[in-house]
Order: sequence, then C-alpha cells, then structure tokens
Amino acid sequence: MTNPDSYLDPQTLASIGSLPLRARMIVEGIMNGQHSSPYQGFSIEFAQHRQYTPGDDIRHLDWKVFGRTDKLYLKQYQQETNLEMVIALDRSGSMNFASDTKTNWRKYDYGASLAVALSYLALQQQDRVGLQLFDEHVRDATRQSNTHEHWRSIVDILANQQLTDTTDAQEAIGHGTDLNRVFEEILARHQHRSLIVLISDLFDDLDMLHKALAKAAHRRFDVIVLQVLDPAEINFPYRSVSDFVGLEGQGKLTVHPTAIRKAYLAAMDEHLTQIQNITRKFRFDYLKINTAQSLGPVLSHFLARRNASVARQAARR
Repeated sequence: MTNPDSYLDPQTLASIGSLPLRARMIVEGIMNGQHSSPYQGFSIEFAQHRQYTPGDDIRHLDWKVFGRTDKLYLKQYQQETNLEMVIALDRSGSMNFASDTKTNWRKYDYGASLAVALSYLALQQQDRVGLQLFDEHVRDATRQSNTHEHWRSIVDILANQQLTDTTDAQEAIGHGTDLNRVFEEILARHQHRSLIVLISDLFDDLDMLHKALAKAAHRRFDVIVLQVLDPAEINFPYRSVSDFVGLEGQGKLTVHPTAIRKAYLAAMDEHLTQIQNITRKFRFDYLKINTAQSLGPVLSHFLARRNASVARQAARR
C-alpha cells in the first residue's frame, strides 16, 4: 500500500485550482455548471427565439421583436450543466516501472497523482467524477459523485492497488493491457456523454487504441489522452550489458544497450507518432508526460491550452 498523502501535492493543486476543465462536446445534465447543454431553458446564454404559445411565462417575451413584427416570441437561453468525468488509469504491469531508484516513483504513482489533481479540479466545479482502474479489464472502480468526500475515496483506492503478483522486483509479473475491451466496459457503464481521461503509458497494440477511441467518438464522448512515460523509456540511457525484464510476462532478455539504442529510439519515435496521429484523427487532446517533469506546470499549461481551444470551438458554433 502506498501512502495516500504522497499523491496530494499542494503545489500542483494550487497551480491548477483556478483553471476550469471545460468539455469539448455538449454534455447532458441537470445541475447548472460549467458546460454547454443540448437542452434549452431560461438561463445563462441566449440561444434562439421561439414563438409564444398560451401558458408560456410572459417574463421571457422579447418586446423588441414584438415591436418590430407585432408577433410574440420568447427568448430561449442555452443552459450550462455539469460534466460527467471518467478517469481511466492504467494499472497494468508496465506501469510498475521506475528508473529512479532514489524516489522509486513509478509511472503508476505519477498517473495516480494526475488522477487526484484532475478529480480535485472536477469536484471544485461540482462535476461528477469517477475512477476506473484497468489492465486487460476494469479491475476496480469508484462510483460517480460530485461530493467533497468522494475525493478522499478516490485517493484511498489509488493507494491500495497491487500492480504485480509478487513484491520481488526481479520476478514481478503484472497484467497486460486491452484498451479496446476496457473502453467497451467503460462506455457500457455510462449512458450520458462524458469526458474520459485516459492515463496510460499506452504500451498496447495501437490497433486497440484506435478501436477504443473510435468507439468513444461514435458515442460522441470527449477524450483526453495522457501518456505517462519514464525518462529512461524516452531516452534509453543504458550503456552496459543488462538484463531487461518484461513486466507483463514477456520474460528476461540480456542485451548490450548500445547495440540496440538507435533502433529502440527509432521504434519509440514511430510509436509516439502513431499515437499522435490516432488521437488527432478523432480530434481528441493528447499529451505525452515525462515522469521526471514537475506535474503542476505541465498540467496547468495543458489545461490552459485546451481551454483556449474549447473557447474557440464554442465561438464557432
């Protein structure tokens, strides 16, 4: 079990606390909140006129239109509503990797901190948030809620995850990943269009990622893809002959890193390019994150850029 407080960084929360988390899609909901709704009522932002029918509230009559046309029309406004956010965090074996032996801060721990920060942001604006922890299936989950107490339950469930079948780092074997199946399970549990935040190292067959995002796009869900990578996976700094152990049952391989470094970096670059192309195809937001980076500035910059893009998109509607 990880100390839950290790995922609670006050500096990170302070850096994102004033940023809204806006939805790209038009969401469905009841309560007034931050996000555009497909339902029209009498609040927030003007949407259109509707001809008056007997029984309508005359307080919303547009008298200027009546003066010009001698006809009675009501002003209708676009309601704003609350977002349903689903945080899907990868807890497969590869997320157990950490190259920094001093901190032993795994990709999973960084992803958990991301989940905590985004949950905090959603709950601050009264959005409903739920956590789904997955590998080949959704293995653990919280309910959807917007209560303040719900944040602590998210933190606790994150801290109690066992990613491998043994504590021996040399023999630790975890489960693989099946993003296509995981998205099927998530979408089956959520009938209303929602924002899915996928946090993963994305070491899966990219055909599965494509199928997963295609399913979400078909259901008109919004998706943010946050790829979490260890600096050693990005830069491959190894020099001496080493044993490389697959964390998802691939076995052990002894190699000379300098002999394969060029090919490894080329393969990694191609993998990352394909991920960018897939997410761009469905117009979803994507961010690659190095776990050596401080979380607060990375997340605040990403959210500010996304919010500006969402505002431009809304202005064109």
